[in-house]
Amino acid sequence: MASVDLVIPCYNEAHVLEGSIDRLLSFLAGRSEHDWRIIVADNASTDSTLQVARKLEEAHSRLLVVLHIPVKGRGLALRNAWLTSSADICAYMDVDLSTDLQHLPSLIDPLARQEADLCFGTRLHDDSQTERSFRREFISRSYVWILRRFGGLRVTDAQCGFKAIRTEVARSLLPVVEDTGFFFDSELLIVAQENNFRLLEVPVKWIDDPDSRVNIWQTALNDLRGLWRVRRGGVPRAVRSSGNFG
Repeated sequence: MASVDLVIPCYNEAHVLEGSIDRLLSFLAGRSEHDWRIIVADNASTDSTLQVARKLEEAHSRLLVVLHIPVKGRGLALRNAWLTSSADICAYMDVDLSTDLQHLPSLIDPLARQEADLCFGTRLHDDSQTERSFRREFISRSYVWILRRFGGLRVTDAQCGFKAIRTEVARSLLPVVEDTGFFFDSELLIVAQENNFRLLEVPVKWIDDPDSRVNIWQTALNDLRGLWRVRRGGVPRAVRSSGNFG
């Protein structure tokens, strides 16, 4: 049995947070093969997200904790949550739960068995099932093509909000991952690949959230800037601990 910290980054998600946490807790109640804990990472929300999260923490004190990060940035939220975790495995999901929860075992189990160092969901694999607009599909596929062509990243999807990593691997990689926003995901994969960690793709069923707060065009632009920074400066070497790595 592995201990797992499942992080839910939140920015102004008060309207969906309670429902999503209830769904997640119900699902995890039937998954006793691991020791699960949910971490709600409030990411400088300006609505009542933090208040809702604190209320949930009181109701589920054994299974849920709240981490408040006063500066916005998904990468920053994940960095704080993962580097302070004492679990064997750290993971994260988007708060809208666009990825089908049934894929969680496929994300976590290979890490628990030490068959991989970092697992990540892919919406663009031949075995994936994705429901979203043509615009989002086109931008996503174009971005992955750029990552593969100019970044050398050998994946089918980099930005799916569904990833997990062995905590000892996170402690090696995160000090050299610079981005604090949405490019964090891509940079993490690039740095992990270039440092010869074992990456495993998990094809998922994914349904687009029409109420997503992500500005897809601004995010794409920031991602391209991040890729230019990484390729121009070179991928740094991660300092490996004495743990069991592939």
